[in-house]
Amino acid sequence: MGVMLVTGGTGTLGRLVVPLVAEAGWKVRVLSRHPKDDGVEHVAADLLQGDGIDDALNGVDVVIHLAGGPKGDDVGTRNLVRAAERAGVKHLVHISVTAVDQLPLTYFKSKLGAEQAVRESSVPWTVLRVAQVHDFAWNTARMMAKLPVLPIPGGVRFQPVDGRDVAARLVELALGEPAGLVPDLVGPKVYSLGELARDYLRTTGKHRLSMPVRVPGKAGKVYRAGGNLTLTGATTGHRTWEAFLAEKA
Repeated sequence: MGVMLVTGGTGTLGRLVVPLVAEAGWKVRVLSRHPKDDGVEHVAADLLQGDGIDDALNGVDVVIHLAGGPKGDDVGTRNLVRAAERAGVKHLVHISVTAVDQLPLTYFKSKLGAEQAVRESSVPWTVLRVAQVHDFAWNTARMMAKLPVLPIPGGVRFQPVDGRDVAARLVELALGEPAGLVPDLVGPKVYSLGELARDYLRTTGKHRLSMPVRVPGKAGKVYRAGGNLTLTGATTGHRTWEAFLAEKA
């Protein structure tokens, strides 16, 4: 056993990962821009600016890298990787997204840059590409439902996976040997974005008129062809979207 650092440990997935690491007998350290006083060791660091990362990695054996945002993941991850190399980290586990190398969108380009930074580093690594987490699918539907008319993008399908399944898989990988790029983790069923949005409305008791819309450009072609889906060779989570909705209700 040793010290495991979890970046983004106060986020949606981080809050699930941290207790699993502690239960496995490891000393867990959480890297966050805004540390909390909750009985877990927290260290303040800014991945984008590179501030405080070396101190956060002092004595760390394994890193689970969850921190991210709508932009800048490539920069922050490069800073983390360089510090991990200096610190002699033995294993870096990085969460990426399915189809990260398929969709020509700013978010995916940043995520791909982050993944490449890990894969090109001298630190032994494991990368897990994950489909949309249930909470993300829920929040996407919630944002869509704020409009007076619900837009239904044609051909856009997701494989939502439960955050608890993702957390368990990440910790399982972190406790094992570095494995490189492992099979994607996806949910047990494919849903259209329209189905997810209507499920959200039904669960929350809201009502909206809907209107079909077409996703333009190369991204639209990728979605309509199912290029963002992993239909073969993936690891499948156990908890369903329906079970997630039941908990929300």
